[in-house]
Amino acid sequence: MMRVRVLEFLAACAIVVGVGVLAAVVMPGSGHIERSLVVGKDMRQVYDVVANLRRLPEFSVMTSRDPQIKYTWSGKAYGPGAEVSWASGDPTVGNGSLTIDSATPDFSKVDGTAKDAHVVWDIENGWKGYDKTFTFDLERQGSRNQLTNITWSYDVKYGWNLVNRFANLYIHGDPDSFIEFGLNSLQNVLASVPNVNYGDLIPYIRQTEPAPVLLVSTSIQRKDGIDGLNDAIGKAVTQILTTAKKLGVNVTGPRIVFTTNYGDTTYSFDVAMPIDSSSINVNGQAQQLTPPTPPAANTLPADAGTAAAPAAPAALNPGDHDSLGRLVVDGDVRATLAFGGAALEGVWNGTAAGVPQTRDELKAYALTHGYKFDDVVNRSYDILAKPDVKDAQGNITSYAEYDVYLPITNAPDQTPEQAAGIKQPTLDVAAPASSGSAPAPADAGSAPAPASTAAAPAAAPAPAAKPEAKHPAKHHGKH
Repeated sequence: MMRVRVLEFLAACAIVVGVGVLAAVVMPGSGHIERSLVVGKDMRQVYDVVANLRRLPEFSVMTSRDPQIKYTWSGKAYGPGAEVSWASGDPTVGNGSLTIDSATPDFSKVDGTAKDAHVVWDIENGWKGYDKTFTFDLERQGSRNQLTNITWSYDVKYGWNLVNRFANLYIHGDPDSFIEFGLNSLQNVLASVPNVNYGDLIPYIRQTEPAPVLLVSTSIQRKDGIDGLNDAIGKAVTQILTTAKKLGVNVTGPRIVFTTNYGDTTYSFDVAMPIDSSSINVNGQAQQLTPPTPPAANTLPADAGTAAAPAAPAALNPGDHDSLGRLVVDGDVRATLAFGGAALEGVWNGTAAGVPQTRDELKAYALTHGYKFDDVVNRSYDILAKPDVKDAQGNITSYAEYDVYLPITNAPDQTPEQAAGIKQPTLDVAAPASSGSAPAPADAGSAPAPASTAAAPAAAPAPAAKPEAKHPAKHHGKH
């Protein structure tokens, strides 16, 4: 009797195994899932975010599951060959890596007539199967191509591994949740990027050296326009040149404008000029210049009905240091060490109205490429590399060249454009565009202020040399 029951059990097991094998055989040898979402962003911005992996931690479900996860980037910084690996003690996350396998078309061809683009990530992790990939299919949409449809798909092969074929039953588990969470979070990441079209920007990463400068802090009402700005810059430059002569130091380069607050009504900025000594004599004492101290963290103001009147700031005398650690030299003139570290550079050839837009383009570019910046601690700045040229009637015959910089961290040595050898166009001496010329925005809401109101650096008297080596090539001028 016992022998019969054993045989019945074995027969039942054989039937179960047979049914399981038959089920595995008829199951598909590959799996595919996808989800789509339309975002109000230019396709180039979406393409850049998924073509570098640097912002993956911000939209990956793995970070949500394990905040202590460790990411490591390797390979190229951008495009095919870029790789990120991770290690996690959470078994639902585990260890793995993503590598960008392909990105088509090339980033330089995503703008203009390109209607779609495709980026493929190779996956190595604990999920069953092989040849696992994530694919991003991007398609321009909207009447003005201002929208992008993102389709994020997952593909896997199981081959004739019958155990792996059963994993297809769970493809709507971890792979699907990875895509669903990632797509929604990717939308949030993209929302943080200024809605500007930087397609004509050819930015380079520059390694800047600390340099001594004299500077004057000033501001204008934006309604005062370019004329008010020119007056403010001219007065500051005159103060700096007068002080430099008193100190016995030489100004070695053109004027620099550090933007401290580009507000709706007020534009605040520092006008600076480089000098040839990092040690200056104030009131008979030699003073070694140092970098400015980062401003204190912002605090919420007290309630207006109960707040005590702020104490009047102590008077500063030559030789003192102000709240930012800059040396007080003479009146409103301060001395400090400026620059130092990596900066993202874009060049605007045109009127001053294009400088604020170029600054916004650099910020958008940095955000989509995963470069970090803090525009409160390390201010963006621009250098008047070459003033405009006018004829006897005051008409512009050759545009000015503005080198616009955004200090950055967590960045590679080169931008993709730089690595590809794409040259920044030199200054075009053809007939100028209208006085309100500026880079074309992505939509009407991001258009720069017209020339009559734009608060942007303009021409001012300055020596011709720059405080760093002359760059070999320059960026976009629209004529």
